[in-house]
Amino acid sequence: MIEIIKHPWHWAVAGTLIGLTVPALLLIGNKKLGVSSFMRHICAICFPKKIPFFLYEWKNEAWNLFFVAGIFLGGFIATQFLSNPEPIRVAEATKEALINYGITDFSSIMPIEIFSMENIFTLKGFFFFVVGGFMVGFGSRYASGCTSGHSIMGIANLQLPSLIATCCFMIGGIFSANVILPLLFKIV
Repeated sequence: MIEIIKHPWHWAVAGTLIGLTVPALLLIGNKKLGVSSFMRHICAICFPKKIPFFLYEWKNEAWNLFFVAGIFLGGFIATQFLSNPEPIRVAEATKEALINYGITDFSSIMPIEIFSMENIFTLKGFFFFVVGGFMVGFGSRYASGCTSGHSIMGIANLQLPSLIATCCFMIGGIFSANVILPLLFKIV
């Protein structure tokens, strides 16, 4: 069983399992899938001041805290104990594009040339971690949810705002990957 878990699964298996979380959450307790609301719950717990945005019954959403903790725990377990022993496979066209950006180490899932302790306090690190993190957080709040909430849960519930948000996420991702990312690698 461990050998099956250690190797990559077909995308359809993972997609089906993720898709089944929507009816499972709805059937178990009429809950909505989403991760970005986790930060709001943490702030409501830690800063119980009279800020209207945090004045709600966060205890009703405590399951979400365990859900996100499970994501972190699952990631830790997978990284520490279930790592795929085979080298990372990257398509040749992708590899060529990444080499043009200065990314040459394909030994791990996240490129060392970007995601390393040495890059945190550099201009590149500032753009990738600080500016990128702010944009993701701002976008999630502005769209009233993250990609998992809108793209998985919202579309499954036939919500027009979720369809619009997902289209915007895709357009933003395509634009970022094809315009902003190459520009960033030229600048920094």
